[in-house]
Amino acid sequence: MEQNFDIIIIGGGIVGLATAYKLTNQHPNKTVLVLEKEKQVAAHQTGHNSGVIHSGIYYKPGSYKAKNCVSGRRELVEFAKTYKIPHDICGKIIVATDESELAHMNKVYNNGVANGVEDLEIIDAKRIKEIEPYCQGISGIWVGCTGIIDYTDVARKYVELIHAKNNGSKVLTSQKVIGFDKSASSTTVITESSKFIGKYIISTSGLQADRVTKKEGTTTDSAIVGFRGDYYDLTDKGLSKVKNLIYPVPNPKFPFLGVHFTRMIKGGTECGPNAVFVFDREGYSKTSFSLKDTAEAFGYKGTWKFFGKHWKFGLDEYRGAFSKTYFLNRLRKLIPSLQMEDIVASRCGIRAMALGPEGEMLDDFKIEKNGNAMHVINSPSPAATASLAYGNEIALMATEYFNLK
Repeated sequence: MEQNFDIIIIGGGIVGLATAYKLTNQHPNKTVLVLEKEKQVAAHQTGHNSGVIHSGIYYKPGSYKAKNCVSGRRELVEFAKTYKIPHDICGKIIVATDESELAHMNKVYNNGVANGVEDLEIIDAKRIKEIEPYCQGISGIWVGCTGIIDYTDVARKYVELIHAKNNGSKVLTSQKVIGFDKSASSTTVITESSKFIGKYIISTSGLQADRVTKKEGTTTDSAIVGFRGDYYDLTDKGLSKVKNLIYPVPNPKFPFLGVHFTRMIKGGTECGPNAVFVFDREGYSKTSFSLKDTAEAFGYKGTWKFFGKHWKFGLDEYRGAFSKTYFLNRLRKLIPSLQMEDIVASRCGIRAMALGPEGEMLDDFKIEKNGNAMHVINSPSPAATASLAYGNEIALMATEYFNLK
């Protein structure tokens, strides 16, 4: 039986759910439907990230994600307090281990100041040891407002609050979208088991964002390429060597933060991730392979141009994916006393990287609009931290673009 809604959101990750939550708050007279293809929400990027509440220190001042990370983080912490979601604002250190890193470390610090990040401090080697006794560095940054949380808990609370509106808005799982049937005044969204009619469509499809966009009939020159991050856990023997969060100074030539140590809100400490190209967008193992995903990635010229710029780093990342010794040596840069028996292979996550046709990594938000549809092509990290701010921005864009009353 076909069901009618004012707005249909495709994708039940944290950004789609936050958008639905904000829309139901801003337009309680509108019915909002979220369709998620998996059996539960937050099954991909949201449920596989490191659970860090990011401060906003890394991002270019004035950028969309810099502003939204800082405001979104503060709103998220208040949200977690209000709804008693376990979290801990434990702080983190960013550590320079070599003089060659000091210039970029200072740039990161200045970015944080420009972005309005609170509780920042340049610290010396002695202070590093006081905060993290096993960590070794020559200088660092204390970021006191960084924390940890489980974003799956946050996503589930969004679902609960959407349903609590009792205005007909809902979140449905096991609803993989396979097609669209457009008419003059609405779009029928076809899933494997049902049909839903929406006046307006918003897609927040993460790893499938480019495909959903094209399937709906909107063009984009960007493509999603997946990068897997592998993690190790500290064993019982190794747990004492990390108190909270320890990060390296990121390499400005490479678009990832580098391997780091993260205490988890539900116990344990993770080490990682690396970043390696995946041959299966949703394959959470080192040998997963999808012919369709691989062919699409290699059929896009931006992929080759990206590889051309970063192939040396890519080879290093692959070495870390298949060599525990190599991975351990990277971790030892921060904690020299770490031993092989201190770490054990753990889970992995996959990041949806949106690439432009010249191989450029899209560093900020990208939304394509067409007719009665809006497609979030790129909602980059810190999307989980900033989900309430991102969701609010998307809801405001939708209000204006769809002329919602």
